[in-house]
Amino acid sequence: MSWITRVRNALPFATKKETPDNLWHKCPGCGQMVFIKEWDENQSVCPKCDHHGRIGAKDRFALMFDPGSFRTLPTPQVREDPLKFRDSKKYTDRIRAARTATGDHDALINAHGKVDGQGIVIGVQNFAYMGGSMGVAVGAAFVQGIEEAVANRCPYLIFTAAGGARMQEGILSLMQMPRATVAIRKLHDAGLPYIVVLTDPTTGGVTASYAMLGDIQIAEPNALIGFAGQRVIESTIREKLPEGFQRAEYLLAHGMIDMVVHRHELRARLSQVIGYLTPRKAA
Repeated sequence: MSWITRVRNALPFATKKETPDNLWHKCPGCGQMVFIKEWDENQSVCPKCDHHGRIGAKDRFALMFDPGSFRTLPTPQVREDPLKFRDSKKYTDRIRAARTATGDHDALINAHGKVDGQGIVIGVQNFAYMGGSMGVAVGAAFVQGIEEAVANRCPYLIFTAAGGARMQEGILSLMQMPRATVAIRKLHDAGLPYIVVLTDPTTGGVTASYAMLGDIQIAEPNALIGFAGQRVIESTIREKLPEGFQRAEYLLAHGMIDMVVHRHELRARLSQVIGYLTPRKAA
């Protein structure tokens, strides 16, 4: 054994250090590499360009609710794969893969809790689950959230993130649009507010229904919000559309939403809005 080997073996630290393969996150906005720890601590907002990353229900609930104040509602049970749909894969296989990847039963999850001591039901669409697409399960979860809010005399708030209706469920997915509209009417009949936070992206049938029916319409910065894609619209009307016309700031400037709020300020702003809109209980 050479003296180099003897010295190396006697050193108090390991000769080979394992480096985690998930140490960095590449920002989709600016392309810069950000430490995962820094990304998570900054609420999935890029510290370099302020790009708002997409987050799911678990992270949203942790950011919005008072610590330890909320409970996740059980997912409504619906018939899966009602049309026996298959493209390059079976629809049931796609559902199974989405559940494994996200840990969510479907694209919309509800929870009931408090924000600064004020009761509220919050629903979150997870774009990571099949593009947040709206199917029968999402429609059932939306109605569930409304009914929970009515039963507890509190607002219903939804964070939208979707590519639109779920094609694997055909007409059944489109039927969730009027279904959600009727549910919102029940919330209004009870004198309770419906608040929408539009996140990136909110498109298709979701935009054409419950995403744009809020009493208060809030959006995260630079969120993509629209029905059809820009190229589809331009080819239909044969006109060049303004730069960023489907982004949150453009919609705010043209009166389609009420405010654009940074994720770091969102909880405080929502608390303020809830306080303004929720009926005060008698002492």
